[in-house]
Amino acid sequence: MASIRYDGPKQYYATSSLVVGYALCSSLLAVINKYAITKFNFPGLLTALQYLTSALGVWILGKLGFLYHDPFTWETAKKFLPAATVFYLAIFTNTNLLRHANVDTFIVFRSLTPLLVAIADTAFRKQPCPSKLTFVSLLIILGGAVGYVATDSGFTLTAYSWAVAYLVTITTEMVYIKHMVTNLGLNTWGFVLYNNLLSLMMAPLFWVVTGEYVDVFSAVRSNSGNWVESVAFVAVSLSCVFGLLISFFGFAARKAISATAFTVTGVVNKFLTVGINVLIWDKHASPVGLVCLLFTIVGGVLYQQSVTGGGSPPLQHESTVSKQTDDEDDGD
Repeated sequence: MASIRYDGPKQYYATSSLVVGYALCSSLLAVINKYAITKFNFPGLLTALQYLTSALGVWILGKLGFLYHDPFTWETAKKFLPAATVFYLAIFTNTNLLRHANVDTFIVFRSLTPLLVAIADTAFRKQPCPSKLTFVSLLIILGGAVGYVATDSGFTLTAYSWAVAYLVTITTEMVYIKHMVTNLGLNTWGFVLYNNLLSLMMAPLFWVVTGEYVDVFSAVRSNSGNWVESVAFVAVSLSCVFGLLISFFGFAARKAISATAFTVTGVVNKFLTVGINVLIWDKHASPVGLVCLLFTIVGGVLYQQSVTGGGSPPLQHESTVSKQTDDEDDGD
């Protein structure tokens, strides 16, 4: 995406607009996805529509000159296919987690990923062991998550099975895609295009494996073709549009502001998500659970400070790859 420079007040308003746009998209996306899967109970079809919107959006914006993405080639697609498969599984388990649990549960398990990623990076990618501050922050995240699970009145085996599956797949995705992006040299929008387009191609296979196509056809037959209510249509449309917008605003805001400011914005977004989720409906955790959730977020803040404060030049490319995966994971 081409950088546009402004002077004085214009630059301030342009930067502010990008940050506000990113904050709105990031804080609302999990809630919108939860609402969409509540009104449109077909997780495989919902994610396929999201992949279609993102891939088509990147391709159209590329044709219009608003951004540049790596050209799609089958040779690169074959190499990227394993990473795209893991990405698809991460989004699939994420959607089913939101289907069976509340947004707070999703945020808690999403906040646990730095702990498992740190372990995986040390064990499999031969990265240095975490610093003391990083280790303490990871313990805070773990303690908050354990407290949340112990006090969750909405605990069900189905919901937490999907939560564990999501945690495993998103951790694998974050570690493995770092490796793939480093080796293939894809730029940010190329990464988004390959991920979403290959995932869209895999969607029909998962419809058959999970048997969801039977549910879809049954819904179509039982409602004489009018199987999508207007509320469900709006919810799904918002979910698809916000999934694309968060990529745009996330990458643009990261270029417009410092890494520290972007990290702070991301943390504020999590608090906004929790606040919005509490205000709009009763699908949220208990007061004790919310306190534990805030502990996991605070642990995440300390973790971000520990890993960004101790960076060194040799890790610069690693940091760039991490930023790409972080932005894509926000779209979860």
